[in-house]
Amino acid sequence: MIEPQDIEREARISLKRILPRVEHTLNDESRKDPEGWNLFTARLHKNFARLFALYAEVYGSRYDFFFHLEDLIVSMARLWFNRPEDLRRLDLARETNPPWFESNQTLGAVCYVDRFAGDLEGLRAKIPYFSELGVTYLHLMPLFKSPAGENDGGYAVSTYREVDPALGSMDQLASLARDFRAAGISLVLDLIFNHTSAEHPWAERAKQGDEEYMDFYRIYPDRTLPDQFERNLRDIFPDEHPGAFTFFPSLFHGRGGWVWTTFHSYQWDLNYSNPAVFNRMVEEMLFLANQGVEVLRLDAVAFIWKQPGTRCENLPQAHTLIRAFNAAARIAAPALTFKSEAIVHPDEVVKYISPEECQISYNPLLMALLWNSLATRKTRLLSQALAARFKLPQGTAWVNYVRVHDDIGWTFSDEDAAILGVNGHDHRHFLNEFYRGRFPGSFARGLPFQENPVTGDCRISGTCASLAGLEKALSEEGAKEVEFAIRRILLIHGIILTAGGIPLIYLGDEIGTLNDYTYRSDPAHERDSRWVHRPRADGVKYEKRRDPQTTEGRIYNGLRALIELRKSHGAFSGGALEVVPTENEHVLGFVRVYNGERAAVFANFSETQQQVAPSVIERYFIAHSKKLHGQGFISAKDGLVIDPLDFMVFG
Repeated sequence: MIEPQDIEREARISLKRILPRVEHTLNDESRKDPEGWNLFTARLHKNFARLFALYAEVYGSRYDFFFHLEDLIVSMARLWFNRPEDLRRLDLARETNPPWFESNQTLGAVCYVDRFAGDLEGLRAKIPYFSELGVTYLHLMPLFKSPAGENDGGYAVSTYREVDPALGSMDQLASLARDFRAAGISLVLDLIFNHTSAEHPWAERAKQGDEEYMDFYRIYPDRTLPDQFERNLRDIFPDEHPGAFTFFPSLFHGRGGWVWTTFHSYQWDLNYSNPAVFNRMVEEMLFLANQGVEVLRLDAVAFIWKQPGTRCENLPQAHTLIRAFNAAARIAAPALTFKSEAIVHPDEVVKYISPEECQISYNPLLMALLWNSLATRKTRLLSQALAARFKLPQGTAWVNYVRVHDDIGWTFSDEDAAILGVNGHDHRHFLNEFYRGRFPGSFARGLPFQENPVTGDCRISGTCASLAGLEKALSEEGAKEVEFAIRRILLIHGIILTAGGIPLIYLGDEIGTLNDYTYRSDPAHERDSRWVHRPRADGVKYEKRRDPQTTEGRIYNGLRALIELRKSHGAFSGGALEVVPTENEHVLGFVRVYNGERAAVFANFSETQQQVAPSVIERYFIAHSKKLHGQGFISAKDGLVIDPLDFMVFG
């Protein structure tokens, strides 16, 4: 065991011992590319102490610690020598300008390749559209080879080195990434590092009884240890399998065994107590970085470390491992940015965000409270969250969104809600009923996801437009409700575009795509209501975006105006935000300041006209500001008068 006080000394000694062996192992590569070797070793010297300390924190008690450490450095060096020259130049550029993602010019979008464009070549043809919309950051949902049929939308990976043949090839992906960079678009992919599919070569070797690969997963011959673990675990997908383990009869030479499957039964959790698993996943990470991936979304970060007697979520070792991945990236692919996906309590979400861990992170709290404010017409929880939970460490940023490929869960803090007199459990029940369209006066048309028959808990599926009232308005109501639905869509997008960080648009929402109920007739999707909000792009509807008289055109052009507003005003760079106490429970207010530029934002979440008192307007120096967006006005008598569901910006 390496003692903490000995870490720095041991790191120096280890690097001095390891480097010559690494150079000998990679003699041909280092001789052919001496400049690359010098750059690699310079970064290694700069970052090795941190990597060593993190690696030792998890694996330092093992007898084979130094064997695995040397194996890791050899892998990193080998993949560095495979890194294309243009990506090495990007490394240098990003090292000198790390917070590139804080710029107001950054606009994110996300889609499934097949559902938006057919395949990778179809996506290449969409580059002019991405430029038209203003996209600079494009997240492609998992496109790796995965099992046929149910595969959790691609999140069951059969190999990280191959693209799904129906979409194209890895060479095509690398070529597409170069074309994206030429168009000013950063490619974002998932590193699904908590689990693989049951068809991954590692899992197949484990099924055959190969002990080396059985140790890549958590596989047990009986229920003794699974029962111990499950005393403290929660059910993630209760309607598929209770608990966290699945029985596979072919294991242990036909005697059967239990595999840890936190999510679906075809997704086998990796065993990170084995350093070989960490090393191999670093190789997968760097391989993807060498294809031109600039941002990796780290999937299910909360679950990667297991420990008896705990919930096996958000454990300290999970953070240590992610920091170790980060340290490896600083050495062999420093342009790489990490995005955390932690849909957990807000207190836990922020723990994953730092320059040394994940530089950017989904903001599930903002997403949940935007929908909460639309349902309640009140902004108290949202204002409180922006005031108390929005600030992040320097060099990091939120990824703000109104929805993504996944369901909507109500991840606000019960403690925060209680301060405002709100019962968290009851309020979640209300929100689920409201967004399923079962609460009186609801405008929403959503579906339950993973409903727990015991607790009655669920999450919500649905497109932005259907949840915001457009589906109901078009089919059951009239022009006034259509107008309100469009305003809701633009209002919540306006907030993610101006609050700070990276705004992320799920493609299809920019033209008001409605729920697609045909998923129910697809055997691969029928049990997963999330497919209701993953429809295929409709070319006819996309063409309608050019006509401002159509619903699609009204939403698209309204959103384009908001995007242009963001990109035209430097105040929307960075992440500093000050909440304005509007003294009106229906109106959200905040001020953004960056490099001397200032903007004030007001959003009315009700369907009636609202006012913000003259005293508030005077206190925040808004009366003499220029109106940049919105329909309302300022008067000496009434202060700020905001139209129903209006989004106003002053600068």
